[in-house]
Amino acid sequence: MSMNFIEAQGHNGQLELTDTVLRIKRKGILAFVTQGLKGDKEILISQISSVQFKKATTFVNGYIQFAFLGGHEAKRGIVQGTYDENTVLFRPSQQSAIEALRDELQRRMTAAHSKPSAVSSLDEIEKLASLRDKGIVSEEEFQKKKKSLLGL
Repeated sequence: MSMNFIEAQGHNGQLELTDTVLRIKRKGILAFVTQGLKGDKEILISQISSVQFKKATTFVNGYIQFAFLGGHEAKRGIVQGTYDENTVLFRPSQQSAIEALRDELQRRMTAAHSKPSAVSSLDEIEKLASLRDKGIVSEEEFQKKKKSLLGL
């Protein structure tokens, strides 16, 4: 398990955050009533596009909802969110742990989205190779930049 593993207990589910994955787990009666027999759901942090957060009050549960590429999150607040597989409800007593997880998730999302992808690095290397082949960039410059792009 990751050294940076964080978990938070919600009212109808549990959240686990690793370096690369957000896991939504469903245990308990409320989870069964609202989610049925669905298993755990894992979402790559790099695929999460937004996090919606509504604070809990004395009379109404709060919720945290995750949107990701290709996902279909509920759009009508807590009532529809109760049945949304990408939403976890929480009580006021659980809010601080959920907020801490949310803050760390957003930090990791920013880091994941700011890293150059392997595809873009490979595209860059391909462009450099073309410049090298045309004599615009020397072999030495090409090798130096290639190592830099590959993180070597």
